[in-house]
Amino acid sequence: MSNRRTVAVVGATGRLGEHVVRVLAERGHEVVAISRSAGVDIVTGEGLDQALTGVDVVIDTSGTPSADETVATEFFTAAAANLHAAGARAGVELIVSVSILGIDASTGGYYRAKVAHEKALTAGPVPVRILRAAQFHEFVEPLVSWGRQGDTVRVPLMRTQLVAAAAVAEALVDLAEGPAPEPGTTAAPFPEIAGPREENLAKAAELVYAARGEDVTVVEVSEEGTPDRELLENGAFVAGPATTLAGPTLEEWLAQA
Repeated sequence: MSNRRTVAVVGATGRLGEHVVRVLAERGHEVVAISRSAGVDIVTGEGLDQALTGVDVVIDTSGTPSADETVATEFFTAAAANLHAAGARAGVELIVSVSILGIDASTGGYYRAKVAHEKALTAGPVPVRILRAAQFHEFVEPLVSWGRQGDTVRVPLMRTQLVAAAAVAEALVDLAEGPAPEPGTTAAPFPEIAGPREENLAKAAELVYAARGEDVTVVEVSEEGTPDRELLENGAFVAGPATTLAGPTLEEWLAQA
C-alpha cells in the first residue's frame, strides 16, 4: 500500500505499540494513538467512537497483565466486540491484531484467553488480519520475575523462539498495508513470526540478568499443574516450517539495548 492511511494503534504506549507507532510514522502514515491515558477504554468502549472517526485501519496491540483465564478472556472478548462495533460505525476497513504462536492446543490460562480473542476477532463484521508471534525479547524479564526470591530466580522449563518487538511491529504494519480479506473469511492458519533460533527460557533469563549486571542464580523447574506445561516444555511455541524468522537474536538485541 503506497497511499498514506490513518491508522489507529490500540495500546500505543505499550512495548509493542510504541514500535508500531514508530514504524507507521516512518512509512508516512497518520497515527491515532489509542490508550487509557489518551482517554479511550476499549473494554468499556468509552471514547472509542470518537477515536476511530476517520480511521482507515486499526492495529490492536492491547494486552492485560492478568494471567487468569477468566479475567483475560473477558478483557479480550470485550475489546474485540467494541473494536468491531465502533469500527463498523466508523467505516474502518481492516483490523490487524497480534496473537501468540502455537496456542491452538492450549487448555487454560492466558494462552486459552488468546484463542478466545482470535475467535471473537474473526467473528466480527470488520475484516481482520491476525499475526501470531513468539514471545518477545522484552518479555523475558517480566515473564520470569514472578519466580525471583532474592538472588535466586525459578524459571519454568520452556522452549521458545524469542523475537524482538520491533520485528513484530514491522510485520503488523505490513499486514495493515496489505489488502483486507472479505469479512468472515479470516481463519487459521494465521501468518507467524518468530526469532532466528530456538531459545531455552532459563538460558535466556541468565543472559538478560547478566546484561543487567545482576548476579543471580537461575533454577529451571518443571511444575505440575501449570496450564499448558507440556506445550511449554515440548516446543509448541517454537517456529514451524511456515513461520517467518526475524532477527536480531537475544544476544544481539541485548547488545543493542
